[in-house]
Amino acid sequence: MNSERKEVLFLLHLPPPVHGSSIVGEIIKESKLINDVFRGKYINLILSRKVNESGKTSMAKIIRFVKIWFSLLGKLIRNKPDLCYFALTTTGSGFRKDVLLVALLRAFRIKTIFHIHNKGITKENKKRLNHLLYRFVFNKNRVILLSKHLYYDIASYIPEQDVYYCPNGIRDYQPRIAVLSTVENRPFRILFFSNLIKEKGVFELVNACAVLQAKGYNFQCDFVGGEADISERELTDYIENLGLSEQIQYLGKRYGKLKEMVFEESDVFVLPSIYDCFPLVILEAMQHRLPVITFAEGGMPDMVDDGITGYLLQSNTDANDLAGRIEILINDPALREKMGANGRMKYEQSFTQIIFEQRLLSILQNIIQ
Repeated sequence: MNSERKEVLFLLHLPPPVHGSSIVGEIIKESKLINDVFRGKYINLILSRKVNESGKTSMAKIIRFVKIWFSLLGKLIRNKPDLCYFALTTTGSGFRKDVLLVALLRAFRIKTIFHIHNKGITKENKKRLNHLLYRFVFNKNRVILLSKHLYYDIASYIPEQDVYYCPNGIRDYQPRIAVLSTVENRPFRILFFSNLIKEKGVFELVNACAVLQAKGYNFQCDFVGGEADISERELTDYIENLGLSEQIQYLGKRYGKLKEMVFEESDVFVLPSIYDCFPLVILEAMQHRLPVITFAEGGMPDMVDDGITGYLLQSNTDANDLAGRIEILINDPALREKMGANGRMKYEQSFTQIIFEQRLLSILQNIIQ
């Protein structure tokens, strides 16, 4: 029976570091559903061991890439797979590294499908070299996107009939049933949970907190995540300069029970990001029955229903508008509870891990046949 199974070579990202693409890669690698259908071979494409190493060149990363390239070559020589699943990076030095792997797959005539977890092609292809590389990579290939809202980014290179859509999903977790607090003077809890990247709206949220402070609201805002292009010192200095040290704290990274605790103790999740495509942390917030405030960027409109599970804002929204949405939820506990319940229901209907695995399996079976 096993000898009849098709072989799929998975080129994907595995933690560390922990980010959306690596979490999805780990789910795929550990999926009993997918591995029962296919004979899977796996190569980890991660070169950076920490988030703040991303986009930087080092001798250690060059050596890791050379090992990956020869590992791929060895697997192709020993046994040609029926399909290659490739979690392609489409911008920056990561893309140029992946082009060398694509060239190797082309040389061996391997049927390939690219799974794209980031965006930015429409900015990068302004350079002629990048445009030619995109044409080479996507020529006669198929692509998996996280949302139809992201098709614009590859529209110049892939006809839509060659595109599959597969929203991410996450492992199930049953949070404690939230009980509206009646404790007098309990601070309203705002949560930002992501790596400290400027384009994720870190400073925008701090500025919104300054607006809430000026209006006299009793709140606490927790920033959770690893340092990236914003350091802990840079963030804390910015907070101190605005006089918000008592309202805002940076908690660093949180995993396991500590991670679940910060979600369960929060009242709203806020991610004013123009960086993300389909952030898993929004699904985690929905899973924990939190209303979500985010921007209508990437696949976020597929995740958050404006006014029903949270609020979707435009990326040019200022601190006053962001603070205004938070203010609505501060003043209306029943609305918070209703939005959180709606978000949990949507997660269960569309974004569980098993739903994601079934979608991806169906796509791979369709292509391989």
